[in-house]
Amino acid sequence: MDKKIALFPGTFDPYTIGHESLVKRGLLLMDEIIIAIGVNDSKQSYFTLAQRLESISQLYKGEPRIKVESYNSLTIDFAQKMGARYILRGIRSVIDFEYEKTIADMNRTISGIETFVLFTEPSLTHISSSHVRELLRYGYDVSDFIPMGMLLPK
Repeated sequence: MDKKIALFPGTFDPYTIGHESLVKRGLLLMDEIIIAIGVNDSKQSYFTLAQRLESISQLYKGEPRIKVESYNSLTIDFAQKMGARYILRGIRSVIDFEYEKTIADMNRTISGIETFVLFTEPSLTHISSSHVRELLRYGYDVSDFIPMGMLLPK
């Protein structure tokens, strides 16, 4: 039987406890999850790609079922390159649903890759990387919003 591999794409700038929850829950369904840090030139990053790769890799260094990679291509092309037949996404709201459904339908039509979504845990729906980034820019402590033990780059 083929290994069930899911790609979890995002910019993860920064990686939050919401992302961590999705990965933990996704591992209940998949054999392996590849956290795929996408290079998005239209977004201004707070942390460099190298910093994000390092901090997320360190967080999961003891978990052989999780890989951390980066890519600069269409998500479906990277998924196929990595042998992933599934894409994992999280949904916090109806707005997220509309956006994710459109992309999932397009990806399935083009590549046959299935997207599965997990709803964000109710206690985490207010957390987003963009909000955490904003707090960081203004010098706020964001330790309540990032995984325990994860060190943010300076």
